[in-house]
Amino acid sequence: MIHEYSAGAFIYRKTGSGMLLLVLRRKGSAYDLPKGHIEKGESAEEAAVREIKEETGIDAELMPYFSVTNSYFFTRKKERVAKKVKFFISKTRTGKVTISKEHKGYVWCDIKNAGKLLKYKDLLEILPEVTDYINRIEAIAELNAEYANLPRKESTWQLSRNFVPGAGPLNARLMLIGQAPGAMEDTARRPFVGRSGMLLDRFLKDAGMKRNCIYITSTVQFFPFKNREPTNHEISLCNTFLRKQISIIRPKYILILGRIAAKTILGISGINSVHGRFIERNGIKYMITLHPSAVLRFPKNSAAFAKDLAALAQELKKD
Repeated sequence: MIHEYSAGAFIYRKTGSGMLLLVLRRKGSAYDLPKGHIEKGESAEEAAVREIKEETGIDAELMPYFSVTNSYFFTRKKERVAKKVKFFISKTRTGKVTISKEHKGYVWCDIKNAGKLLKYKDLLEILPEVTDYINRIEAIAELNAEYANLPRKESTWQLSRNFVPGAGPLNARLMLIGQAPGAMEDTARRPFVGRSGMLLDRFLKDAGMKRNCIYITSTVQFFPFKNREPTNHEISLCNTFLRKQISIIRPKYILILGRIAAKTILGISGINSVHGRFIERNGIKYMITLHPSAVLRFPKNSAAFAKDLAALAQELKKD
């Protein structure tokens, strides 16, 4: 049996009438997506970007964190071929397409009509997952734009005006929520990249969890200068956006870091007696643990922090 590996992408654009997917018509009557063989020395991402350029003329930027692989078999010259194709998602602002010689034409169509054109069973099976993720991309982008504009709407704003968006897969099973960005996060515009973030990465790795599988955010996504605690008013202003993030990600588990986040999300003020335990509410399993900064300040907290993360990792494996 021959084994072949390819990569491609679902390319979409947003219009006034909704989301449109790019579907290519191959010579004959078959409709397909931009895709092709992964060449020697290429990663799947590199192959997808190259194939998109060659087949559509579009300079693609792949959406981070998402990919889906489908597998199928076919016969070529009496030889059985096992094919694996890794698909990504790419958003474009242009409807202009320059097709390659191997194609006959193309069409931008809505999801429903794309499903009618794409007759291949393997593509139809992954289309709902891709559609769901595209909807989440657009929902989080709209939410972040509104959230980032919050300082301009509040005349008494005392936090940084640099918005630090959440990061991670938009369909993550596990969501991690901290207190607020620090100075390094404020500069990088990414959550948990400072000393606390490096410590968190190390403990996650030791527990067998991958950061790039977790959606990470904070109760307040603007840096409180001098690393002060955000006020109740500031937390209240940001809480609506946090709740909407949770509704978009729809995690099965949420890891809460520290007492500020615990009080904001679950209304629990003291965490010493409840950390490391699961609390289930509205179909989500929450675990409260120490904030990494508390481990940095007091190294004796390392054992408790590691134990909590190990318990969470074990629960994720069992589920």
